[in-house]
Amino acid sequence: MFAVIKSGGKQYRVGAEDVLTVEKLAGEAGDTVEFAEVLMVGEGADATVGTPFVEGARVMAEVVDQGRARKVIAFKKRRRQNSKRTRGHRQHQTVVKIGEILTNGAEPSKKASATKTPAASKTDGAKADTKAGQPGEPTLSNAAPADKGALFTAPVGDGDDLTKIKGVGKVAAKQLNEQGITTFVQIAGLSDADIERVDEAMPFSAAQLQDWREQAKELAK
Repeated sequence: MFAVIKSGGKQYRVGAEDVLTVEKLAGEAGDTVEFAEVLMVGEGADATVGTPFVEGARVMAEVVDQGRARKVIAFKKRRRQNSKRTRGHRQHQTVVKIGEILTNGAEPSKKASATKTPAASKTDGAKADTKAGQPGEPTLSNAAPADKGALFTAPVGDGDDLTKIKGVGKVAAKQLNEQGITTFVQIAGLSDADIERVDEAMPFSAAQLQDWREQAKELAK
């Protein structure tokens, strides 16, 4: 038996034991979720089509993982205006495994978990626990504790004017500051692994960050 469900404005054809990726749902790995918007259920001549949904039908599934899709880069340039903008976006997604397809108001063998508010990622705090002087970390020996959830540890004292780096505007400079990146020395010391971390967490591409790193090396002299 299969069913056609609606989730996040999209339709999916599912069967028992299928694993699929849908728009983000509340819950943690191992939680049971319910899809109540079933558009069609059954097979062949026994299939039932809803108007728009099949009454008494629902699909139970288990949350396998919470993650994000591949980054999409949006680049906009205005001719002869010396204006260009690059933004990145990674859509939040949930991977689920289909369990039971229920009809006629049948009860599931395992009750769905109550809806939960997504908690802050545990890895966010771990990223902020970096120590000054560690290889590959763009921090200084006199670094102060970073803000909770920041990628790096900001050094003590006034930071540099990051807008002197071509391609870094006021908004980008503020975003970098919020992640503990406040000086040219830090940007110049970014390793390839650091650039990958920033690329995943912020709306900047790896190519942009590599260009900024080269510029920062000159400005830090």
